[in-house]
Amino acid sequence: MILPAWSRKAVIYEMNVRQLTPAGTLRAAQRRLKGLHEMGVDTVWLMPIYPIGEQGRKGSLGSYYSIRDYRAVNPEMGAMADLDAFVKAAHRLGMKVLLDWVANHTARDHRWIAEHPAWYEWENGEPKIPCDWTDTAKLNYENRELWQAQVEAMKFWLTEHGVDGFRCDMAMLVPTPFWNYAAEELRRVKEDVFMLCEAEQRDLTEQAFNAHYGWRMHHLMNDVARGHCRVTALRDYLYTDRGEYPASTLRLSFTSNHDENSWSGTEFSRMGLAHEAMSLFTFVAPRSLPLIYTGQEIGYDHVFQFFDRDPIRKYAPNHHTERYRKLIRLYHENRALWGNEGDWVEIRNNAEDCLMILVRETADNRVIAVMNLSPYTIQAEYNTGIYAGRYTDFMAEKPYALPTSVSEIMAPWAYRVLTLQK
Repeated sequence: MILPAWSRKAVIYEMNVRQLTPAGTLRAAQRRLKGLHEMGVDTVWLMPIYPIGEQGRKGSLGSYYSIRDYRAVNPEMGAMADLDAFVKAAHRLGMKVLLDWVANHTARDHRWIAEHPAWYEWENGEPKIPCDWTDTAKLNYENRELWQAQVEAMKFWLTEHGVDGFRCDMAMLVPTPFWNYAAEELRRVKEDVFMLCEAEQRDLTEQAFNAHYGWRMHHLMNDVARGHCRVTALRDYLYTDRGEYPASTLRLSFTSNHDENSWSGTEFSRMGLAHEAMSLFTFVAPRSLPLIYTGQEIGYDHVFQFFDRDPIRKYAPNHHTERYRKLIRLYHENRALWGNEGDWVEIRNNAEDCLMILVRETADNRVIAVMNLSPYTIQAEYNTGIYAGRYTDFMAEKPYALPTSVSEIMAPWAYRVLTLQK
């Protein structure tokens, strides 16, 4: 599968429209695009913007993922014209827009239940509840008419409203043949449509999806940060992951997202002092498609309510914004980091249970990330061999001479990123 050209070095911002601004509208969210663009974000993923079901609604506003109409905009967020204005504003800035797509289930008051009952799974005379999501109804993908209805709804957003792709919720709960069919049909109307699945299932990435979630890597990052395991677990993951997916497939890499924030806590509570080093790791690890979640760009240490309004009241750029600006610039300016463009090797060292040294390289570019992914002060010793030479210390923005033999003390969670344009 060929990646859309624009996605090869994409950095995604997951936008929680409900909580991003005090107004909680698309119009207010649109005003945030310029700042995100200036920070370097080039792709915005909108959490579901569709009308939310009322039957069994959770909280005062309900779950974004209980969808009552696939072809409309939630009136709490605005009108279709506001969505169109948002997409056009993003495109003027050179940014792409992804919609969140929920194919596994609908709201329990979606009109399809009455009009097309065969499109649902039933249990005890009622539409089946998937998992424990009591405000939703499970769709039945044994019915091929449903396939067509889903695909036509997705095409509607591509052709009528100019979106650039989809993040597909809980994709592993929907049969892979449906996704293969959907992707083929969508690419007939928009050749470079981008497809991201919330799943880690190889067959989903063989035909349908360009990228998948990196849940395993994320949980290992949490565990390393908490001291539940050492960096060797992350190293083993990278080597195992090396041949597990098709060569062109990207991995969504993150320190937070809407699920993690609301149900497991912020990156500050989960990762503590490791959060900066771990965010760097998401930008330098092989196959990475980096993600920033709403509020991370200002270091917002708050667990968002999921079913109610809980907006950011004071939004002001700060040192967290500048750190992400540098990470995004690092990613954009160094082809060796783009997804899986660059080969990678690891430099072995004397502190292998704490220290990871990744070399990402293309014919014209090299990046070396030296990361103490531990809560310990370490004496780092390693030989650089052919990689010795003159670099730029990217985060410090100054020249750096890398000797053939290194011996230095590194503080807990310390890191250095060296770049070389050949």
